[in-house]
Amino acid sequence: MAVGAGRVTGPRRDTAGRDQQWLLTLLPAFPLVLLVLRLWYLSRQDLAIMLLLVQYVSPLGLVSALLTTLLWVLPVVVLVTRMLGGLLWVSASTEAEARRSRLSLRVPDWVVLFSVALAALTWQMRFLPALLMVSLAVFGLTVRGRHPASARRVQFACVALPIAVAALAYAWLAPAIAAAVREGEPVTVVLLLLPPGLAVFLTGPVPAGAARLVTRWIAYGAGLSAPFLIGAVFLQTPILPTVAVELEPEASGATAHQVLLGHVITVDDQMTTVLDGRGTVRFVRNAEVVSKVLCPDDDQVPFSAVTVHGWPVEQASLAWLGPVRSPAPADPRCQGRPLVP
Repeated sequence: MAVGAGRVTGPRRDTAGRDQQWLLTLLPAFPLVLLVLRLWYLSRQDLAIMLLLVQYVSPLGLVSALLTTLLWVLPVVVLVTRMLGGLLWVSASTEAEARRSRLSLRVPDWVVLFSVALAALTWQMRFLPALLMVSLAVFGLTVRGRHPASARRVQFACVALPIAVAALAYAWLAPAIAAAVREGEPVTVVLLLLPPGLAVFLTGPVPAGAARLVTRWIAYGAGLSAPFLIGAVFLQTPILPTVAVELEPEASGATAHQVLLGHVITVDDQMTTVLDGRGTVRFVRNAEVVSKVLCPDDDQVPFSAVTVHGWPVEQASLAWLGPVRSPAPADPRCQGRPLVP
């Protein structure tokens, strides 16, 4: 039953409330589903191997891998939601539309600042220009929405500041952009070149119809693709150490030493249990083990040679500034070659 002109009807409001309750109920189950899928993916869809992994894989290790891998998601959700809500707010043609758009602006300012700081620490360097663009857009839209009558504040936040920051960013990124062009990395060129210059175009109002259309389709697309993207990223995250185990000839059935590459599941007094690259569980007696070495994972090998004043574009600032292990020569056992011929 309608309760007033221009207001949401009772049944429609009840339906929206029920949908929100279902969403809040299912949301905590999403990380658990990701953890189970990761073990299922690692076991190559073999139930017996998955149960073995469930028995020995540390839950704390799984949760730590999930948190460290998906730490970038929170800033994306907060900042994109705030930017789209601010764009709807300043572009609203009626007071009712402005009130609806303010629902997405309920995120406190300190949460936005925390998200910016978290993204600055955890995002790779090549994504920081995009962070700069979104942060400037959020700041400009917030100033425009809260102080529409102050032309000086609006001009500073929406025009002067984005242009000045873009100029400084291009001066700092110019050597890296040139290096990316020389190395033939178009994706890196786009990520470093476009975002700073686009910030000034995201701080102003657009036609109300276009704002509704753009924000709605972006929200729908992000909502539908986010679970698949997050799942695809987490399924590639290592949760077990990759080890090369050199075996005696009798253990491998060969006439010379062999190397077993795989993920160590568990080690006890008698056996070392390894999941090899083909998804087969191997039980090796410790007496047959000649040597072991910890091997780097594939995602630790850089794919881009571009740096920004010595900062690799594939490294986050937290990883770049933190202590790192000194580079060591590649171990032949990680390449399948034994130390003892």
